[in-house]
Amino acid sequence: MLVRVFFIYRSTLVYFNIKLNSQLGHIILPHFSGTLISVKKRKLAPLHERDSIMLTATRLFDLAYLQQATTPGFPMFSYKKGADWVAVSNTDFIEQVNSASKGLIAQGVQPGEKVALISENRIEWNILDFAIQQIGAVVVAIYPNISESDYSYIFNHAEIKNCIVSSRKLYTKIISIQDSCPLLDDIFTLDKEDNLPHWQNFVAMGFPITDDELHTRRDAVHTDTLASIIYTSGTTGNPKGVMLAHRNLLADTISSEYSFPVERGDRALSFLPVCHAYERVFQYVYMYKGLTIFFAQSMDTIGEDFKSVRPHIFSAVPRVLEKVYEKIKTTGEQLKGLKRNVFFWSLRLGEQYTLEDRSWWYNVKLSVARKLVFSKWREALGGDIKGIASGSAALQERLTRLYMAAGIPIYEGYGLTEAGPCIAVNCFKRGMKIGTVGLPLINIEIKLAEDGEILTKGENNMIGYYKNEEATAEVLKDGWLYTGDIGQWIDGKFLKIIDRKKEMFKTSGGKYIVPQQLESKIVESPLIEQVMVIGESRKFPAALIVPNYANLLESSKHFSSLAKLSRIEFLNSAEVKRQIESELHRINQNFGSWEQIKKFAIISNEMTVETGELTPTLKMKRKIILQKYEKEVEQIYNDGHYKR
Repeated sequence: MLVRVFFIYRSTLVYFNIKLNSQLGHIILPHFSGTLISVKKRKLAPLHERDSIMLTATRLFDLAYLQQATTPGFPMFSYKKGADWVAVSNTDFIEQVNSASKGLIAQGVQPGEKVALISENRIEWNILDFAIQQIGAVVVAIYPNISESDYSYIFNHAEIKNCIVSSRKLYTKIISIQDSCPLLDDIFTLDKEDNLPHWQNFVAMGFPITDDELHTRRDAVHTDTLASIIYTSGTTGNPKGVMLAHRNLLADTISSEYSFPVERGDRALSFLPVCHAYERVFQYVYMYKGLTIFFAQSMDTIGEDFKSVRPHIFSAVPRVLEKVYEKIKTTGEQLKGLKRNVFFWSLRLGEQYTLEDRSWWYNVKLSVARKLVFSKWREALGGDIKGIASGSAALQERLTRLYMAAGIPIYEGYGLTEAGPCIAVNCFKRGMKIGTVGLPLINIEIKLAEDGEILTKGENNMIGYYKNEEATAEVLKDGWLYTGDIGQWIDGKFLKIIDRKKEMFKTSGGKYIVPQQLESKIVESPLIEQVMVIGESRKFPAALIVPNYANLLESSKHFSSLAKLSRIEFLNSAEVKRQIESELHRINQNFGSWEQIKKFAIISNEMTVETGELTPTLKMKRKIILQKYEKEVEQIYNDGHYKR
């Protein structure tokens, strides 16, 4: 039976025709077959309430059709072309997805086949993500900045035949490993490059493919069909391929959506790599909630993009928020007289911020600080920010308080790729606790094992590791995912992450050391950029420290003898050593005597993804770092302080 449904959206009468299947209890949108988008039947609400009817996607690519059904023509994406932002409506997006799907069919891509997608954030990534999925193939989303050996391993392990990259640089990198990847046939670029195969080449091949053929392929995709394999760049060994079905990623999308402080029509800015499950699910949530996703041009233009887009929300890793703060603080240090005093008074006030039990006098001072200083922070982020989601690593508690004091809500959360990925968050609807990662998301269970390991259960949990039953059996037991992270409950309900289970270690005296807990406190120092705590089976804990060069220069400017030194000479100077020692002495007061950092080595160069010390999600590869700085570690324990 065909029925026309009306509802009110933003004072506009909207309708669409539906096909009602009374046996299944599903509402089917007319241009699809099967249970593409469905709702449980309910009593028809009064006309002014009918926009509360909730349609639910059963596969990831349904999200685009869902948005088109509710708000046809809405700008789903926007990207910068020259000086202008170019909007892409949900209708245009779907047309491009379908054309790409037909091209992939013509290219010979079969259901279940793995297609590699390697690109920075851009509209083409999203087009191909859905285009690959809706013909039953599997998206293997890969970081653009991993090593050639990792590319080679992933391509062979996933049996990649077709690969799509963004640029000539990446094309050249993949071509260089093609001889070691015998199954790899075709590589296409998203950028138009002379003499290189462009992705529109296979799109053009899809012209003879009929709509019926595409619909047949699409209808064969079910909610439990494998949608994507994401290779986690572990801190040791080869990466593992996390298998995520449509059900897993959609379950996490729905669970996360409830906690988002935004509404239909808001703007989201995207700059984290969408190949990572964290940003990817956030984009799915934005689609589900009806936001426009703006793609930042690059990290170099992010400040300009904030002002231009005026986003209501964006996701970030702690390092991004640290750099924003450092830039603001550097600006404040250039102020003189009363303005400088007011700036740093505001920072001290912000560091004391709490969510509850603030005195009336504190609130009076806070309102002054917000008007005179913190309002500039909001303006730097565009002025309309409703919230920033922080994940992937622990955010300094001091920074959380500062941002919150500035009227910029920080929603710190926790998850892992194997969980699709989000499992807990400080939720604006259900409660927040600074210093924790909040409450379990709706529809997700969390419990702690006897040793404190975090276990989680829900439809968001992965199918398993691709071609690795042994590793799968280690982490999936009786429906529970063993995360490998150690946590504790605060106030009986808020989850706090203590450390990675495998990264905890004992000193030779038998004392347990939790390095992440120490490291997160140490990097609160403005003089310390990065730190790795060491000391497994040693007499005491020590640290490898990358100093903050700019801040140390500023704090040492009254030493004229240091002005002419090179960077390495400066960082190896006695004055820098003295300042770092002083900072560690101050910070050590927060730790038990067995935990306190006794000695350290200064590392002159920042640890990065490119140099191999960090994973693409900015986690330290501890084993590799220990190998690289083996000499420094040995001299710490043999000779005392060592400077590099």
